Amino acid sequence: MSEILEQMPTGLSSGTAAASKLTTAQKKAVVAATLGTIVEYTDWVIYATFASILAQQYFPAGDSLTALLQVFAVFAVGFVMRPIGGAVLGAFADRYGRKAGLTLSILLMSVASFAIGVCPSYESIGIAAPIVLVLARLVQGFSAGGEFGSASAFLVESAPAERRAFAGSWQWFAINAGTLVSFILGFGLATFGSESGLADWGWRVAFIIAALLGLITLWIRLSVSETEVFKKRVAAEGVVKNPLKDVVLNHRRDALRVIGIAMAGNLLNYVWMVNYPSYIHIVTGMQRADTLLIGVISVTISLLIIPFIGKLADRIGRKPVLIGFSVLSAAWAWPSFALLYPGMSFAEALVMMTIPMVIMTGFAGAAAVMMVEQFPAKVRVTGVALPYALSVTLFGGTAPYIITAMNGWGYGGYTWIYLAVICLIAAIAYSRLPETKGQPLR
Repeated sequence: MSEILEQMPTGLSSGTAAASKLTTAQKKAVVAATLGTIVEYTDWVIYATFASILAQQYFPAGDSLTALLQVFAVFAVGFVMRPIGGAVLGAFADRYGRKAGLTLSILLMSVASFAIGVCPSYESIGIAAPIVLVLARLVQGFSAGGEFGSASAFLVESAPAERRAFAGSWQWFAINAGTLVSFILGFGLATFGSESGLADWGWRVAFIIAALLGLITLWIRLSVSETEVFKKRVAAEGVVKNPLKDVVLNHRRDALRVIGIAMAGNLLNYVWMVNYPSYIHIVTGMQRADTLLIGVISVTISLLIIPFIGKLADRIGRKPVLIGFSVLSAAWAWPSFALLYPGMSFAEALVMMTIPMVIMTGFAGAAAVMMVEQFPAKVRVTGVALPYALSVTLFGGTAPYIITAMNGWGYGGYTWIYLAVICLIAAIAYSRLPETKGQPLR
């Protein structure tokens, strides 16, 4: 990470910044934001990674499909809290600073993950087990709802105008890296322990490790400084008493743009990155450890590409990159499901997951900066966090449940149509957005 950061020049997003290297303090700020989001999304995604095991642990023994649907329903319940977290934590960050929002969100996520890791099973405490699981997911959803807006604003505000997309790309770099860490934890536990050991205690280790990583990151975030953009805005204008009200009354169109920017990426993130390894496991019969390794390799490849896509968005604009992502995603929707078959080789499955991971780097490199550039500093975090969280809830949170249910009902072959339609709608939305490349932050 530090080698790539060396290429980022120092300065604010004013368009007049000198093209010099980042200061030590600025590098530390970018690392703090990125590491925190990695931990946040490790905690958030690891739930889906171990969904089938959680179904056995937290719900009564019986029909496995019903139990898995219950686990994904709890997964979706966490998304219900994301808009609330986006509104509350977004307003908190707009009033008290991006740093304050970032530290609070990581603390909440770590506590909730630890609670899942140590909670006894349904067999031990009965109905209390799924109740604890639901409460923990609600806290995680609240935390995740505020993380994206605070971290995106923090990163983009720390960059000069000509490098804002590159800086913003580290937000999705961190989201992908969080997914990668959850895959690595799952792969390590599945490889070095037995299948029964993974189901009995290994998954708990993963949640507890993720929680402890969060506490380390909390310490790092407490040590960084607030962005100059926020401090100057407060000094010049003071704080907005009610950022949420300001967004609703004065920035509705900008908020709708954020939903349009985010919807396809959020849907595909949970279909192709979070749940695809489990889907490959079910369809092909491949060992869980092998599918997790496929996830590790393909997501790692995406991490190597994302910062360069951010640079591309700084060079040619945000719109072309996002339109390319959405069109290619629509084209790959059918093959991503139709080409999987029982007995597929490891190499074939790796190609199947790597292709969508590469396609999604287009979204990763340009989406965060495009969202941040829609709003003035006084309501920037709320303006990004709330509509983004709504998009995640509507298009990401429901995806695992819808796909699992369709497969159970015998309609799994039509899932690709849903993906393709959303991607084509997103392409139209991207084409109608004003290009923000080269425009000063408001």
